[in-house]
Amino acid sequence: MSEGALDSLTDFLIQIPAIEPGIDRGTAPDGLWWVKFSIDIHHPLAWQVVQELGHVVNYLSVNERLPTTFYPVSPPPYLNGGPAECLAWVIEAKQSGFAPATLKQWLEGRLPRPVNDLSQWATEEEDED
Repeated sequence: MSEGALDSLTDFLIQIPAIEPGIDRGTAPDGLWWVKFSIDIHHPLAWQVVQELGHVVNYLSVNERLPTTFYPVSPPPYLNGGPAECLAWVIEAKQSGFAPATLKQWLEGRLPRPVNDLSQWATEEEDED
């Protein structure tokens, strides 16, 4: 798989609120791939974005999970600074042949629409105010 196969997924991810520009990505000869990005932890929707991505990527269905994982990564905080500066997030394919475009389709079908419309990300907590 070429890194160009990740273009559609990274173009979609950058539209999600709180995800910062500069998505890193890579592929392996065995067909696996990964994307790494930062989330602005001061954005009001940051933790909702983490929750939504965690749900779709890691735990969409108890019986039929996607062959992907979403998790945080960080260099040693005592050497590099806090989460606003150094915390990053990775989405990684765990099965060769699972295309980035397929994950994009699952995200498009499960995340608020349109994904870049902040009003579509309203939470129940906000609605109660």
